[in-house]
Amino acid sequence: MVSLDVTFFWIAFWFYFASFIVFSFYLGIRKDAVVKVAMGLLLVGFIPLTLGIIVRWMLAGRMPLANMYEFALLMAWMAVFSFVIIVLKYKKPIVGTFVAPLVFVLMVSASLLPKQIEQQLVPALQSYWLTIHVSMAALGEGAFAVACGVSIMYLIMPLIRNRRGAMSNPASTVGSLPSLEVLDAISYRAICLGYPLFTIGALFAGAIWAYNAWGSFWGWDPKEVGSLIIWLFYTGYLHARYQKKWQGNRAAIMSIIGFIMVLLSFFGNIFLGGEHSYG
Repeated sequence: MVSLDVTFFWIAFWFYFASFIVFSFYLGIRKDAVVKVAMGLLLVGFIPLTLGIIVRWMLAGRMPLANMYEFALLMAWMAVFSFVIIVLKYKKPIVGTFVAPLVFVLMVSASLLPKQIEQQLVPALQSYWLTIHVSMAALGEGAFAVACGVSIMYLIMPLIRNRRGAMSNPASTVGSLPSLEVLDAISYRAICLGYPLFTIGALFAGAIWAYNAWGSFWGWDPKEVGSLIIWLFYTGYLHARYQKKWQGNRAAIMSIIGFIMVLLSFFGNIFLGGEHSYG
């Protein structure tokens, strides 16, 4: 029998899939009503995903952060939450055309992972540092996903503008294309949101948790190394923005590469083993 939390997950899954499809249709149809429907589907899907996380929390008696399935759900939740903040600020829901596919990728990834609730956690997971470490890392990576989607849109914006050409609707406001400057700013701010969350969660809280669990702040575990590489990469991105004034294509490419590294670290946990292999 499928548990209630997994039922909520599948409801959210299909709403996100529908949102992804409708956003894709918008690229060809270019009607404000279409992008409104796609945005509505994404927001509706956010509700069962939130409820599923809450129900799983209640069923497990702990925050659901003990395995890769739960981590992927929180990443997807944060990606949608960050996207909603962006839409409220910039009034450009069309950005969802490139964010929705990444959210759906996260949901597909979660659908392929074991969903059973771990009632008896291994000793290393029985710590309040679990909540701090994993939740903040997942939230940070969810923001990185949004930055990646927006950066992809930035790189292909010239093709989108050429395709719209004379068919564009001057009266359109909801589906109007954002400028390259706006897209660059959105990607940058999404990374600025995710960076401190990832820094505190993946590195500092992770190091303290590792010390409490295994007696060492650092053990060269594959997941630890992957998190360090990701942090160094995004640190380099921010340094390039501040000191080298990197913007535009170079910044967008770095943002995309950064999230690819996040995905490699996430799925590498399955194959590389180590102290994090229980996840």
